[in-house]
Amino acid sequence: MIDPKSPVLIGISQHTWRDCDAGRTPTDALEQVSRRAMLDSGVDDICQHIDCIASVRFIADTNPAIAGLFPRNPGLEVARRLSIPAPQLLAGPIGGNSPQYIVNRLAERLHRGECSMALLQGAELFATFFAAMKSGDSLAHWADGETLPEILGDGDRDGTSAAEKACGLYEPINTYPLFENALQHGKKNSRSVHQQLLGELSSRMSAVAAGNPHAWRQERYSADQISTVSDENRIIGFPYTKLMNAVLAVDMASAVLMTTAGKAIEIGIDPSRLVYLRAGTDINEIWNITEREDLTRSPGLGKAVRAVLDHADIALDSIDRFDLYSCFPSAVQIACNEIGLSPFDERGVTVTGGLPFFGGPGNNYSLHAIAEMVRLIREGEARNGLVTANGLYLTKHSVGVYSSSPQDGEWQAIDALPLQNEVDSGPRVQLSEDYQGEVVVETYTISFDRNGPKRGIVVAKTPSGLRAIANIDDHITLQSLLDMDAVIGVKGRIHTQGESRFFEIVTD
Repeated sequence: MIDPKSPVLIGISQHTWRDCDAGRTPTDALEQVSRRAMLDSGVDDICQHIDCIASVRFIADTNPAIAGLFPRNPGLEVARRLSIPAPQLLAGPIGGNSPQYIVNRLAERLHRGECSMALLQGAELFATFFAAMKSGDSLAHWADGETLPEILGDGDRDGTSAAEKACGLYEPINTYPLFENALQHGKKNSRSVHQQLLGELSSRMSAVAAGNPHAWRQERYSADQISTVSDENRIIGFPYTKLMNAVLAVDMASAVLMTTAGKAIEIGIDPSRLVYLRAGTDINEIWNITEREDLTRSPGLGKAVRAVLDHADIALDSIDRFDLYSCFPSAVQIACNEIGLSPFDERGVTVTGGLPFFGGPGNNYSLHAIAEMVRLIREGEARNGLVTANGLYLTKHSVGVYSSSPQDGEWQAIDALPLQNEVDSGPRVQLSEDYQGEVVVETYTISFDRNGPKRGIVVAKTPSGLRAIANIDDHITLQSLLDMDAVIGVKGRIHTQGESRFFEIVTD
């Protein structure tokens, strides 16, 4: 017996534009994919059944200087254009976890009867945005007023402390390399061996993107192409080359349509086209990365994945396809370690090609992953799929298990609070914001510009076991770190200069 209140996905759509047309607004993009998701349901009057529209927030919302150029409540205009009468209007929190987070919240609302059918939409037109900033084209017609929809969850919270922000840890291109260099040390890899591992992992992802018509980069890159530094593939944040970084400058949109199994059958949708959300949950890591005990771990993600698999009654071996959030290689490796999956598992780690190759459309990447997973399940290429989505710096985790078949018995939401309490009560490291003196390097990165190494960031331990962070501006020290094969464990000293904190190597 199928629980008629089981959440199901009944319509999907994705689109990629490559022409950078400033006349196309984000709302235009959302309208197009939402209309196609409705058509994909196969029900002619589907608009009459939709009573909720949820939107993934634009990544521009994180920057007050440009947020006003983007629509505040695009669901309102999309509802008008698609003749959807008086829907609830919702939006998710900022973060790459947002699409899966919203799917999880909509599933709960559908199951409780708070809505009967929901349209979830998301778009980013940053390729066009950057082109317009360069050419001077006006984007004034993109905005749509100041009315905001209901924001799901607890709202937005700053991802970094003041001390972290002062050292540059608010930029993902600086933070994820810290995880990567810690991983290299933990694996006891030489720098060259580890770089080749990153190249191979990324190459396999690019092979998926090469066969995906929606991918921004439809080219298979070799491991050497990805790991070798060149003028076209420079280092962004050591050790990551450009081809290991998510590509933000894309024009992409996607949408999915959700309802319950009972409603889908009632309106005449073929049961074989239903894809079931067997389970979904959301868990945050210890919030500030400088307080996390082990920068190669993500215990909250591991708990979230085990919870959804247990709740869905599906073993890891029975998952046919995965899409692990892939903004940087460290995110994929850490997810694999927590899940118990090899990064080179024959089932693959992405169904899209991943953020560096498929494209990283702001907060909306995982909605493309969800749409692609639904397609694979519908077409019989997978029975069960797992999607993980990550916000900030391996901070916010949202996970979903999708299946061609419903679970036995009544569908129930997961109570994640006990698991969240376990994470929150776990071991922490105390950050000393004003420490000066000798330290030992725990991990590090060096940011580059087009002219070479620019600035370093060091995370270190003090003799008493506290943590300290500092920058490196001295080019001699930067070059010394780049010349070393093993930096972690190196002794150094932190000193202050005005309001800034700097690291220098201690020579015996």
